[in-house]
Amino acid sequence: QVQLVESGGGLVQAGGSLRLSCAASGNILSMGAMGWYRQAPGKQRELVAGIGSGGSANYADSVKGRFTISRDNAKNTVYLQMNSLKPEDTAVYYCYADVVEGDYRLQKRWGQGTQVTVSS
Repeated sequence: QVQLVESGGGLVQAGGSLRLSCAASGNILSMGAMGWYRQAPGKQRELVAGIGSGGSANYADSVKGRFTISRDNAKNTVYLQMNSLKPEDTAVYYCYADVVEGDYRLQKRWGQGTQVTVSS
């Protein structure tokens, strides 16, 4: 099955930047929407950003103007550029991808999560 591997998380001071990457591998017949969720301790999971196969993007209101999602279809990779980070951005970030695998069925696959910590 398709697997998603995330990288790029870490510790950064408020106002700093991080770039998350999520690469999919496996028997990928078709790649649909990709994106990022995050979950902070004691809070519900929330959608941060998503991007369609054609490149259209959407963002949570809390990150608009600060985060940029992009994708490289040739590499089956989605990115999240995070600028002007705030302590409230601290969370585990999970990438996802809607994929069609060898069985021709649409599946949502998830990355393992990467910790982003923003200090004040």
